[in-house]
Amino acid sequence: MVTSTFVYDGDCAFCTRCAQFVERRIPTGAQVVPWQFADLAALRLTADECAEAVQWAGADGSRAAGPDAIARLLAGSSAPWRLAGAVLRLPPVRAAAWPLYRWVARNRHRMPGGTAACAVPTAPRD
Repeated sequence: MVTSTFVYDGDCAFCTRCAQFVERRIPTGAQVVPWQFADLAALRLTADECAEAVQWAGADGSRAAGPDAIARLLAGSSAPWRLAGAVLRLPPVRAAAWPLYRWVARNRHRMPGGTAACAVPTAPRD
């Protein structure tokens, strides 16, 4: 059975803590995996995409990044989380979510649980 996959940066302590929260508190049928251990080719993702933002690779072939990926993850969960995902997809909320997501991504090393290793690299990864 093919399942949807939510991909995050496993090198980032803040991202890992968020993913652990998802695994503990948000019931979803999706796999939640760090991109460093995912089969990116099978998911049709690149390392650069995954370093830039969390990614959603849907079992139906759909793809999404950043807050759109989070909304897709929440859409497959229980009622309160599905509602949060639906709100995140509303055009005005989605428009505000992207700049906020980018700010968090740029500052994730300053977030609770973050470390210097969490900083988004300024040079492309090999």
